[in-house]
Amino acid sequence: MTSNDAARQAAEDAAAVLAPEFGQLASVDSAGLGEATLNVLMRAAGRPADLAAATVRFWTSMARVAPVAAARWAGSEVEPPVPVPNDKRFTDRTWTDNPAYFALRQAYIAASRLAEDTLAAGAGDAADDAKAGLAVSFLLDALAPTNFLPTNPAVVKRAFETGGASLLAGAGNFIDDALTNGGRPRQVDSRPFKVGESLAATKGKVVFRNELMELIQYEPQTPEVHATPILASPPWINKYYIMDLAPGRSFIEWAVQHERTVFAISYRNPDASMSGVTLDDYLIHGPREALDVIGDITRAPKIDIVGLCLGGALTAMLAAYLNEKGDDRLGSVTLLNTLLDYSAPGVLGIFTDEKTVAGLERKMAEKGFLDGSEMSLTFDMLRANDLIFNYVVSNWLLGEDPPVFDILAWNSDNTRLPAAMHSFYLRSLYLRNELAKGEMEVAGQRLSLSDIKNDTYVVGAINDHIVPWHGSYKASSLLGGQVRYVLSSGGHIAGIVNPPGPKAWYEATSHAPEGAEAWRVAAAKHNGSWWQDWTKWSEPRAGDRIKPPAMGSSQYPAIGDAPGEYVHG
Repeated sequence: MTSNDAARQAAEDAAAVLAPEFGQLASVDSAGLGEATLNVLMRAAGRPADLAAATVRFWTSMARVAPVAAARWAGSEVEPPVPVPNDKRFTDRTWTDNPAYFALRQAYIAASRLAEDTLAAGAGDAADDAKAGLAVSFLLDALAPTNFLPTNPAVVKRAFETGGASLLAGAGNFIDDALTNGGRPRQVDSRPFKVGESLAATKGKVVFRNELMELIQYEPQTPEVHATPILASPPWINKYYIMDLAPGRSFIEWAVQHERTVFAISYRNPDASMSGVTLDDYLIHGPREALDVIGDITRAPKIDIVGLCLGGALTAMLAAYLNEKGDDRLGSVTLLNTLLDYSAPGVLGIFTDEKTVAGLERKMAEKGFLDGSEMSLTFDMLRANDLIFNYVVSNWLLGEDPPVFDILAWNSDNTRLPAAMHSFYLRSLYLRNELAKGEMEVAGQRLSLSDIKNDTYVVGAINDHIVPWHGSYKASSLLGGQVRYVLSSGGHIAGIVNPPGPKAWYEATSHAPEGAEAWRVAAAKHNGSWWQDWTKWSEPRAGDRIKPPAMGSSQYPAIGDAPGEYVHG
């Protein structure tokens, strides 16, 4: 056996200790998490001194667990041998008061630290290190004692309190999820929600439809409106109605109630027939064609635009494209949780290296699209405790029903992505960062963000793991106009679905060229929602108050009620 073979064998042995499912993970995951972890473990195996130190640290801690547990049970205040992190999975007092459960938690924390030390010993390649970190974190989360009936005291207590009824209900939930939800615990009870009634409920009409999108015009709710209408440009990774979630929690409803004429794009859910649809098509037959329709209906010389996530990136591309064409129809621009500079894409960078993108392209070639369930699993893995194992415990072990929550109901309403568009998007933005560099070409035009002189309002969210706020802040220095940057409470979605309320806050001020942290030092913190700040910012730019325009026009008459047909696809 060569030294390389010995190192690989040692790595595989270490992987087997981490989890019995590791071999399966290494063979099936498209992002190469398993292979990356093996590479890191091989490097660690070649550094025996570091591994020895990690192992000694582990066994030294373990040797002290039993004596400390006994001493604490006898009433002594003894510090745990392994520091206990703040972890909501272990909030039950039994983890502290019961010596057996105390020892079990200590062993789990020590094993987690051993795994982290092992990865640190094998560090050396940024891409492999990030993927291995995610894979091992996921496996450790899966193996947490809270995920198993006998080793979760809250589950044991509930079983006794209910005479076993909770276990019976959990078994039923497990069987149902195994049969109808791909074996994953259901995150939400979507049954109480109906699109067009409790979700996407703001009244309006579909005034235009092409092969790619429907355009919705919302009915006015005030006697007068500002002359400049708004186009909402949503992402097509999910359904558009995250911008019109539920009454009282809808940004579109808020804008309509604050004297704006609002239009929104609702994209068709792609199938195999749309495999060749490109990003050019989304720009030209999405927001650019929408501007033509809005201009005909309202006769407004300027149209404001609000883009979210991928829809925000397309909004910036549209602004640059129109500028190159000498088209000055755009008024103010609002970008919500949008990445324009992909040099530091956060955790999604793990899934957007050359090898992973090539694997996705092979998979998309078979179907013509990327299925929404695959994207959903990717996003869930990034926050596995919150989005997977939390529901393993609540649904399967405690026998509770999934929560009734509008955001999760929207999140489960998956969409697909056309193969050609998604491949171009990943390569041009994530792999080559062409938009920020001024090298991106869309619909025959090279796009320059610095030439965009529109006043722009940019929102980031403090807990966003999809578009880290430091990344979204970089848009401020890329755009050529005046930029107001706002940091919102919440995450990628809750930071946008953020109506005024006691828990909402935001920080805001103009762009600081010194960078994100310098901006935050200068920013003022406010109680309330960025919705309110955006309204104050946008109103002076929205034109005089006029009588609301008609719903549709002779060229673009209403063809159906909102939310239209495509949202149901």
